[in-house]
Amino acid sequence: MSRILITGTAGFIGFHLARLLLSQGHEVRGYDGMTDYYDVALKRRRHAMLLQSERFAATERMLEDQAALDAAIDDFAPEIIVHLAGQAGVRYSLEAPRAYIDANVVGTFNVMEAARRHAVTHLLMASTSSVYGANTDMPFHEDQKADTPLTIYAATKKASEAMGHAWAHIHDLPITMFRFFTVYGPWGRPDMAPIKFAEAITAGRPIDIYNGGEMWRDFTYVEDLVRAIALLIDAAPVRPADGIVPEGDSLSPVAPYRVVNIGNSDKVHLMDFIAALEDALGTKAIRNMMPMQTGDVLATWADATLLNRLTGYTPETDYREGTRRFADWFREWKGL
Repeated sequence: MSRILITGTAGFIGFHLARLLLSQGHEVRGYDGMTDYYDVALKRRRHAMLLQSERFAATERMLEDQAALDAAIDDFAPEIIVHLAGQAGVRYSLEAPRAYIDANVVGTFNVMEAARRHAVTHLLMASTSSVYGANTDMPFHEDQKADTPLTIYAATKKASEAMGHAWAHIHDLPITMFRFFTVYGPWGRPDMAPIKFAEAITAGRPIDIYNGGEMWRDFTYVEDLVRAIALLIDAAPVRPADGIVPEGDSLSPVAPYRVVNIGNSDKVHLMDFIAALEDALGTKAIRNMMPMQTGDVLATWADATLLNRLTGYTPETDYREGTRRFADWFREWKGL
């Protein structure tokens, strides 16, 4: 069993990953800033659930606080770091871009520097499918150019990928970046569409549907996602001695560095997802059709071949089953 530090354990994905790794017998230390981007009470409930395990402890400080981060990591001396914390949200990045620079660029550098000092065996860091930006050639593959970000959120995640490659090359530090595709499920973020839709539908309020519903997403169930991350922990990249990279691999020819898509490998029409949520909740939505929002993309769709090659696993929960599980949790959470 390993000592694994996870940043963002009070967050949606970090909570689920920590819970999975604890169930596997690992010792887990969390680090989270508890910002008020959304309800802090939800974050505290997630941490409270994790703290029921004697193999979990957490530090509640900001990533940008390098002294606090260093102290927490020095005290724990992790073998592996999974960096999930950061400022999320495509639309919020239009309102508060500096928050993304602080958390996703400065904070990520602080994590990378701590990982270097401790010579961890593997540093895994979250990116996003948003880095594919204006690309239209789908499904998205890791070796496609990602030079056309449409929001500062996507730009800061692309920056973290570039910084990670440089750090891996300079310090021979194994780094895996994973690009997430539209993650949903129980204990999700209230600013994300599934909870916003579910709250409006059950309250009889209209839901805003952008671009007239003509959008497609590769919806990835959160438990599938964290299973993939856990499997990738044991797939640390190795710098190729001869600089030759196997076909279809995103491994760098000059560094122990790799980018991996984590998605369901299936693009789903937004209206089909809404219909599945309506069925799961047993209520029809009042639909308010809206124009396309700045920064949004029409579609995301992952090629997850590399993930399967590295781990033998591909996320596979059908969106209809995933929305049913999400709706069951939502009803319990809201006491409906």
